[in-house]
Amino acid sequence: MYGEEDGGMDPVKKHLLLGRAASQALVSGLSYAFLVVLSLLMISPFLWMLSASFKPDAEIFDFPVNWIPLHPFPENYSRVWTNLHYARLLSNTLFLTVTVTILQLATSSLAGYAFAKIPFRGANTLFLAYIATLMVPFQVVMIPQFTIVRILGLTNNYSSMILILAASPFGVFMMRQFFKGIPLELSDAARIDGLSEFGIYRQIIVPLSKAALASLAIFTSVTVWNDFLTPLIYINSSAQWTIQLGLRSLFAEFSADYGGVMAGAVMAVVPVVLVFLALQRYFIQGIAMNGLKG
Repeated sequence: MYGEEDGGMDPVKKHLLLGRAASQALVSGLSYAFLVVLSLLMISPFLWMLSASFKPDAEIFDFPVNWIPLHPFPENYSRVWTNLHYARLLSNTLFLTVTVTILQLATSSLAGYAFAKIPFRGANTLFLAYIATLMVPFQVVMIPQFTIVRILGLTNNYSSMILILAASPFGVFMMRQFFKGIPLELSDAARIDGLSEFGIYRQIIVPLSKAALASLAIFTSVTVWNDFLTPLIYINSSAQWTIQLGLRSLFAEFSADYGGVMAGAVMAVVPVVLVFLALQRYFIQGIAMNGLKG
């Protein structure tokens, strides 16, 4: 029956359907080709960095680029690991990143919950004033901050950076906007059952906010991991250097160890990639809040 219906189809209509299918396939093919080319362009600097990390300095800037090193030079990695005490740099950066990320998740989620779910007088005004600090560049406040830190005697100490980075207006804004999408009926029902505000936050809000918390964790950890200016201001001892300060030491006034820099950068990228791979499931998923409404 299907064959009869197909055979009896108007030839013009059949031609139009075939032409439409062909045009859709062509558009899809061109779209995928464009995305592939765009992806290669975006990833090419990282591929060049990986390739350069296995080359001696004399071959790094050869043109045209030899993407596969003619004479692999893995000594860059061993030299950087030994001379820079890279294990110590890695542990310092990891400690700072993990500590700041945990504190930002705690402070941002608690403040976001208060602004989103606890009505109090002047909440909107206070929230707008706090968010307005996002428009103030760090370069404007770094001198007053450094003066305060010096008065407190916290220079050349991780405590100074942890105190400065522990709270984030962006994190509060992000969590507050996410929490406002969670129905108020859930919090009201929990209050009727006798649950405290902190209990509501811990047992209801946080379990529903894994996607937002994972996103904030990725943003915060990448920012702290790659931060150069803050450690440069507050850390003087080489024993407390982060990876970014250690890599900067490879640049002298009239020379630079480009192979070592590339090798160190590759090793610095690996933990960030691992964090993203571990949290990507929460990062890309959404919460279907409409399904929670009765």
